[in-house]
Amino acid sequence: MLLLRDVQKNDLPALSKLAAELDTMNLPHNDEELEALVDKSVRSFSGKIRNPLEREYLFVLEESSSARIIGTSMIIAQHGTREAPHVFFDVTEREHYSASLDKHLRHKVLSIGYNYDGPTEVGGLVVEPASRGTPDRPGKQLSYVRFLFIAMHRKSFRDRVLAELLPPLMPNGRSHLWETVGAKFTGLTYEEADRLSRRNKEFIKELFPSTDIYATLFPKRAQEVLGEVGVQTRGVQRMLERVGFRYVERIDPFDGGPHFEARTDDLTLVRRSQFPKVHPEALEVEGDDMLVAVERDGGRNRFRAVRCRARLDEKSIMLPRWATEALELEPGMKVSCAPFE
Repeated sequence: MLLLRDVQKNDLPALSKLAAELDTMNLPHNDEELEALVDKSVRSFSGKIRNPLEREYLFVLEESSSARIIGTSMIIAQHGTREAPHVFFDVTEREHYSASLDKHLRHKVLSIGYNYDGPTEVGGLVVEPASRGTPDRPGKQLSYVRFLFIAMHRKSFRDRVLAELLPPLMPNGRSHLWETVGAKFTGLTYEEADRLSRRNKEFIKELFPSTDIYATLFPKRAQEVLGEVGVQTRGVQRMLERVGFRYVERIDPFDGGPHFEARTDDLTLVRRSQFPKVHPEALEVEGDDMLVAVERDGGRNRFRAVRCRARLDEKSIMLPRWATEALELEPGMKVSCAPFE
């Protein structure tokens, strides 16, 4: 059985092991950064960070029989503040025409932008290789749980939600856009800049050009991948598009990955979330495929969720016995649920 829950401080060794295996920027292979990530999440779930827009939530997916963590996902309540603005390139097209030459040309242009009260961001989605593509759909569970949580705490999140997707990268993991632009203006490698930007974005504003950049000057491959979704991320793209996200002609200034956005209240999983009470009887017939979650003020976890079959009526939800045990539910308790398919 797979259990979605809030991360705990004693998960650090398992997260470190997973980060070492994946070696991805979504889950940094750095114990100090992981510890800071977990600490902020624990304080966010507990409400110790008073301002809801300053919170960051890290979810883990645990294989219950082995207590092994097989994946993570994350919500940043607001990506973009006065201290750490949300930085992006707007991608536009500029037309030029010469009557004397009868030449009409279109150029893709990048314009740097900053957002100081940015959107909620969903990210940090990683799944161990051995668990990808399995019938339990771990990646989809980790993705969908974020939208269910947003529906549960709608007033704590912004009116728009952002997802930044990875573009095609070089075989050595470097970024075509960074090698063409960022490295030349900062003198940093892609990895150095990404790590530094998590703590300090001042260098971007001071060192990046403030004027428009014509992508026509880039090498051909760097032009081709602007706003493109990498092969390994296309499944995530399709998943996001199904629930209401669209490409908004903006890209990440480091790797050129596309920004997908949606109005929070338009997201299908937010709109279709419900908050019934647990029916006293266990489900013993076929039901709908759902994600069901519960929250508590204390205990081992403040948040727990599972994917299971369930049957809803106007006020209550009937769950299989194993799900009520996994979520530690009693009849009459309030839960939150959203359709999985």
